[in-house]
Amino acid sequence: MKKTAKQIMTASVVAAITISNMNSIIVCAAPSRRVTSVLPQAGFTYALGDNQVSLSTLQNSMDEENSNSSKGASKKGDQANSSSSISKSVADKIDSSSAVTDTTPSASSITNSILRDIQAATGAVNGESGDDQSEDSSSVEEMNYDNLVVAKVEDYVYIRDYPDKDQGEVVGKLPDKSVGSFLDEKDGWYKIKSGDVEGWVKGEFCIKGSEAADYAMKEARVEATVSTTDSTLNARSEASVESKRIGYVSQGEIYEVIDSVDGWAKISMEEGDAWLSTDYLAIKTVFKEAISKKAEEEQLAKEKAELEANKKAASKSTSDKAEGKNYKSAASYTTETSSIGSAVAEFAKQFVGNPYVYGGTSLTEGADCSGFVMSVYKNFGVSLPHSSGADRSVGAAVDGLGNAQPGDIVCYSGHVAIYIGNGQIVHASTAKTGIKISNADYRKVLAVRRIL
Repeated sequence: MKKTAKQIMTASVVAAITISNMNSIIVCAAPSRRVTSVLPQAGFTYALGDNQVSLSTLQNSMDEENSNSSKGASKKGDQANSSSSISKSVADKIDSSSAVTDTTPSASSITNSILRDIQAATGAVNGESGDDQSEDSSSVEEMNYDNLVVAKVEDYVYIRDYPDKDQGEVVGKLPDKSVGSFLDEKDGWYKIKSGDVEGWVKGEFCIKGSEAADYAMKEARVEATVSTTDSTLNARSEASVESKRIGYVSQGEIYEVIDSVDGWAKISMEEGDAWLSTDYLAIKTVFKEAISKKAEEEQLAKEKAELEANKKAASKSTSDKAEGKNYKSAASYTTETSSIGSAVAEFAKQFVGNPYVYGGTSLTEGADCSGFVMSVYKNFGVSLPHSSGADRSVGAAVDGLGNAQPGDIVCYSGHVAIYIGNGQIVHASTAKTGIKISNADYRKVLAVRRIL
């Protein structure tokens, strides 16, 4: 069973999916022990480098698992214990003896979760339902794979309320590699539903069926959100509670899953690749979907208002107090000839060489990545969350690293930094390296946000 579950979850993070010789994809399903109630027995495979795993081969594995289910397998929890390598305020919150006993989720449950995320993105089901769905096969919703529509354009294609470029009013946008469900066709136009948007798109800018699924998976990613009763979770060097702890992750933080084995998910963090116990993770596959015209306008208005509020706060509340005798105040970097973003970058750079402390917020005594960003901006009168995951939605979106300006924040999987120009960032990296300057593209960038 361990081998089977590993194959399934590994499949969920690769960028290729192949579908052939089948009449339907089931894109939403309740957790079930019966693989045959989830997918047809032929033709659904994920590309795994030199290997391919067909879901039609899972039934035998599941039958073996069912026959041995009475044996069970429990494992210890892996919430973090207190340590001197984290800030005292965080250490005080950590339960040094917490442990749980649980069973590993079945392969079919993992598979269903991925498929449910696909259908939620197409707008075919409510993405918030699912945990309480019945395991009975009658609850499984089917969608013919020919009904899967994916945009294949350079940027996005408009969604209109009528299948005519001149008469149809724009109601939204379907970005490249976004998924939707096919509803109707008329004169070369497809009627689709994606997310909460329904309307017509030009068929020439979309693909369907197995080709569409393959294309959508190139943009999909598997995310794990830390969900622990304590404030932190241990990150291990191997998929075992007996392996070396190489760091911590915080409650609510979001990481991209790059691999998995039974009960463990592999992530990339500053200390290197690490394993987290899935007992304390909420895992989902994220697909791109349409955005309505109304939602886009509201988001742009919100971002504009937030930028204006931050600039106003910075003009009034930029600190004229230095962090210590060897440092300059934020106000000293603000001039009429330099941008406020450049001032933020220059102010942040003076703390290079200071220590990294997990849970810390001190620019001189030690901070973690989001604590560093938060404290730098606090000196400019701007309040930011102490969370790298939450930082992905602050300020205004910037279209890629190529358009970043000094002072922007750069978000990675479980990490955040401040862009200082010339393709570089300053960030609180690890306990070993402290606050340092790195190339901005040293890891995969998930978002760039403008604060001022």
